[in-house]
Amino acid sequence: MQRFSDAYPVWFCDIWGVVHNGVAPFPITVEALKRHRAKGGTVILVTNSPRSNLGVEKQLLEIGVDPASHDRIVTSGDVTQVLMKLHGGRGVHHVGAARDLSIYEGTGVSRVGLDAAEAVLCTGLVDDLNDRLEDYEPLLDDMKRRGLAMICANPDKIVKKGDRILYCAGKLAEMYAARGGEVLMAGKPFAPIYDLALAEARRITGRDIDRPDILAIGDGPETDIRGAADYGLDALLVAEGVTDASEGLHVAEAEVLRAVPNARIVATVHDLSWM
Repeated sequence: MQRFSDAYPVWFCDIWGVVHNGVAPFPITVEALKRHRAKGGTVILVTNSPRSNLGVEKQLLEIGVDPASHDRIVTSGDVTQVLMKLHGGRGVHHVGAARDLSIYEGTGVSRVGLDAAEAVLCTGLVDDLNDRLEDYEPLLDDMKRRGLAMICANPDKIVKKGDRILYCAGKLAEMYAARGGEVLMAGKPFAPIYDLALAEARRITGRDIDRPDILAIGDGPETDIRGAADYGLDALLVAEGVTDASEGLHVAEAEVLRAVPNARIVATVHDLSWM
């Protein structure tokens, strides 16, 4: 990673699948992020978590991620709060786990039942360990009949937690869009979260940081890599999260490039080893 530290002063780094696996941190990655900062680099963690940046910071501390690994966290939840204010009106119905309810804090938007809602906020499955996708079909049909927009706080469709693959809010959003429902996306691969991360990088450094100064690091083809490509950023693909590297790094990279032909992948790695 040393050569990338020299070439890109600012790193936009994904969290889940890169910094940790939902259970424990990846020490090699955390150390590389710390070394980049020690050389004068800036690390913005950019995540599709539906929580606020403060909520994610707390989660990282609980998992054991060293706070010296990053300068700032920018979350899909941060962008979601803006969408809630714009589209919430009298109230927003919540679909997701109770742990995500802090996203309402500071917005002035009320959490209401479906009958009173002007929009629906989806932060994920209510119980992502046990719920089935088909359990949500009646709710999605009801939302469509009511003409409610879904604010998707996490565009990720799946995430790897330990050895398990879990569904995320993005999967429910995909199901709703297939019904013709309106979906408002907050996180990667969409531009608003990158705009916020870029603004933070400029604020932290006090310099006019631009796209050639930034390396996007992530494991998700449809979120991290597509988002970087659409925003005009070079990307480092970490093929250990949702990207399958069982047949080798070159095969994994080729598969991602087939899915995202405009991707600017500068390297594909197992981890962020400093070399």
